[in-house]
Amino acid sequence: QVQLVQSGGGLVQGGRSLRVSCIVFGRTFSTQAMGWFRQAPGKEREFVAGISYDGKTTYYADSVKGRFTCSRDNAKNTVYLEMNSLKPEDTADYYCASKDDFYRLGVVWTDRSLYEYWGQGTQVTVSS
Repeated sequence: QVQLVQSGGGLVQGGRSLRVSCIVFGRTFSTQAMGWFRQAPGKEREFVAGISYDGKTTYYADSVKGRFTCSRDNAKNTVYLEMNSLKPEDTADYYCASKDDFYRLGVVWTDRSLYEYWGQGTQVTVSS
C-alpha cells in the first residue's frame, strides 16, 4: 500500500521560515518524481515546486521562486519543501504528490492530474 505521510507546517509570522516533509512508503522512492502543491480556501490546488526522480532538476512556481527550495533524500524516502520569507499569501494547505518516472525522463510535472499518490495535506498559516 502506498502512503505519503507529511509533517511540518503550522503557524508562522510573515518573513519567517518553515519546512514541510513528506515520507513515501510502499513505492520505490528513487524512481518517483515528487511535487508540492497548495490549496488556499476557495481556490484550486496549484503547483508550487517539484523535483525529478534523481534530484537533478527542480522547478518552481513564479510566486515562490527564490523563496522556496525543494529537495529530496532518497536514502530516507523523503522530500522536503523549505519555505523562507513567508508571506500571508502563502497560507494554504500544502500537499506532496508522487509520480513514477517510468522512462527516467528526469523532468518535473506541474499538472496535478498526472500525479498518482498524494499526502494527507499540511496546513501552513502565515500571519502578517
